[in-house]
Amino acid sequence: MSKPIYILNGPNLNLLGLRQPEIYGRETLDDVAAACAALAKALGLAIRFHQSNHEGQLVDWVHEARGQGAGIIINPAAYTHTSVAILDALQAFDGPVLEVHISNVHKREVFRHHSYVSLRADGVIAGFGTEGYLLALRRMKSLITA
Repeated sequence: MSKPIYILNGPNLNLLGLRQPEIYGRETLDDVAAACAALAKALGLAIRFHQSNHEGQLVDWVHEARGQGAGIIINPAAYTHTSVAILDALQAFDGPVLEVHISNVHKREVFRHHSYVSLRADGVIAGFGTEGYLLALRRMKSLITA
């Protein structure tokens, strides 16, 4: 197996399945992690799946990925719209970056339409529910083996 894909999740995603299920669905983050692990294994990929409510921790994982990761899949959650720090960290990462959002952020409040992370992302997946993570893993496989 090659270097792992870092799958990073921002604030409040630890409440997935409980918080606003009409928007985010009923799957938990543990369900998403298990689905990602199963697909990664089938694709011959290794993953490191993390979640934090703290911006600095997400930045630290992006820094760690610089030396250890083949790519980053990130759902920055609310930090999407506010974090220049996460953008700056991603700008220092040489591999592919894919941004994932469970909901279609473009159908929601206007402030959610802007993403700092998109300025660095090689692709954005939004509005496919938690299946977006699996789509991102499939795309990442293509990007790192191209």
